[in-house]
Amino acid sequence: MSDIRFDIGSLHAAYRAGTGVAEVVDAVYARLAAADDPGIFIHLPDKRILLAAAAALGPFDPVAKPLWGIPFAVKDNIDVAGMPTTAACAEYTYWPDRDATVVARLKAAGALVVGKTNLDQFATGLVGVRTPWPIPRNAIDEDLVPGGSSSGSAVATARGIVSFALGTDTAGSGRIPAGLNNIVGLKPTVGALSTTGVVPACRTLDCVSVFALTVDDAFAVLSAASGFDPTDPYSKAVPTGPLGPRPPALTVGVPAAADRKFFGDASMQAGFEAALATLEGLGARLVEVPFGDFYATADLLYEGAWVSERYAAIRDFFEENEAALHPVTRKIIGGARNLSAADAFRGLYALQACKALLAPVIASVDLFCVPTAPTHYTIDAVLADPIATNSRLGTYTNFVNLLDMCGIAVPTSKRDDGLPMSVTLLAAAGRDTLTTALARDLHAASGLPLGATAWPQPGPQPAATPAGDGMIDLVVVGAHLSGMPLSCQLAELGAQFLRETRTAAAYRLYALAGQSVPKPGLIRVAEGGMPIDVEVWRLCHEAFGRFVAAIPAPLGIGTIELEDRSSAKGFLVETVGLLDASDISSFGGWRRFVGGKPIREGDEQSNRPPVISA
Repeated sequence: MSDIRFDIGSLHAAYRAGTGVAEVVDAVYARLAAADDPGIFIHLPDKRILLAAAAALGPFDPVAKPLWGIPFAVKDNIDVAGMPTTAACAEYTYWPDRDATVVARLKAAGALVVGKTNLDQFATGLVGVRTPWPIPRNAIDEDLVPGGSSSGSAVATARGIVSFALGTDTAGSGRIPAGLNNIVGLKPTVGALSTTGVVPACRTLDCVSVFALTVDDAFAVLSAASGFDPTDPYSKAVPTGPLGPRPPALTVGVPAAADRKFFGDASMQAGFEAALATLEGLGARLVEVPFGDFYATADLLYEGAWVSERYAAIRDFFEENEAALHPVTRKIIGGARNLSAADAFRGLYALQACKALLAPVIASVDLFCVPTAPTHYTIDAVLADPIATNSRLGTYTNFVNLLDMCGIAVPTSKRDDGLPMSVTLLAAAGRDTLTTALARDLHAASGLPLGATAWPQPGPQPAATPAGDGMIDLVVVGAHLSGMPLSCQLAELGAQFLRETRTAAAYRLYALAGQSVPKPGLIRVAEGGMPIDVEVWRLCHEAFGRFVAAIPAPLGIGTIELEDRSSAKGFLVETVGLLDASDISSFGGWRRFVGGKPIREGDEQSNRPPVISA
């Protein structure tokens, strides 16, 4: 039993093979004992409580309960009924009588709460050492900081003590610990996971985050726990699933070479360059982007508005119990006493200016790839200079929530010194499925074991084929294909890529004349047709309606038959639109035409006039 893997797929396979949930509970406690790390958990209930919760699950049913029997840990600034919430400050302790919304949803999906994990006090820090409890030990190298603020959650996951863990992320606390412990850290769009029942740091920016051994596991947790929560005024309905393949053509923004910061860490720089080469090997087109304005946005996080917000969150407690706070935490949050409302508004105005400046930059690419952390620090180095080292760790994370972006940290390799290398994929709010789909392929390409275990990555998971969820499939054939000039319109509507395929052998493709953006027209013919390359995307009803309303003549939406005999709505052209158009059917698709690569030179059918079907 001690050898069973705790990624969700492997654990469910073990249950199907007859493993009992009590055996899994025993393994959790055995692994915690073997770790010999008193800093991971702040509160660990008696094993009998966990066994009672397991017994109440009923028969194994991963359909009704997709996380059935999956053990997880919760950062100790998130409420779990019957367990104390401390935010890593003993004097702050209270006992909630109900679960945080996100915990309640995970329990409803069958997951089992193991205990409450250590953190940088009041979620203020990226290092993981600002706690009155013992410092959790980095799962890869105990001399290094574990990363914060969600330190215990990351270490518990990396060591295979739990399958996943909840953290929070305001400035990078769900990504930095993941990157430093060789695991996945999913920071969703702000509002995708409810923060009701979470001790706030910066209420306007806070996210609940997910640490997991695999990208698929992280997304499964997000899917189970997400959804609009009327009790959280910052909650949003964000599409989260199912997780399909990545679009075939992606433009990835990366920091311009002159703007990359590694603070003298040549190994991290080399690891990042290797990760970029892997992205190119996966077919991504890399575009260097000046990053000075992103860094300027990041600098705002520890200025007036958001330091004041941290102070506002615990003001009454702070004023009555100042001596109870960790010295570094006290210094940071206490600095708000010297700030005025004018300082706060000055920060808000500066952020709005940054958003306006960077909005077209963010929209110019599909997503971004940055180092998760610019360097590794030892515990001794951080204790010697706690402010500067923490600030440097946030180089590529501090701006993300301020700009309302989603992100996922994913391991990509071991550095040349054996330490973990991780990158973070970032995109505009609502594009969680895009960043996660690419992260899955990046992680697979690394071939790394899971966390600090020797467990190999599970094999490729079958792509989900969603049905009956109220979404509409849309077939695109030209300028809306991934990587093409109008693909941004689908992104803005929250469309999700489903698959590449071809039409039935009953269509011709034309390059239309007089178009401001070059685009083709697809038409069904009675004779002389051939299959044409297309992509299938998915939109909700409201987004589909908005999309269709904006389609200009001579294009329209009809029903397109695909090569597997299924059909979906998609672009067709009116016959009047073929005036002065060029038949490009021999290329087999718009992408091939743009690239100048016909599939059959001299196709004898390519110049035939179409026979229009009724």
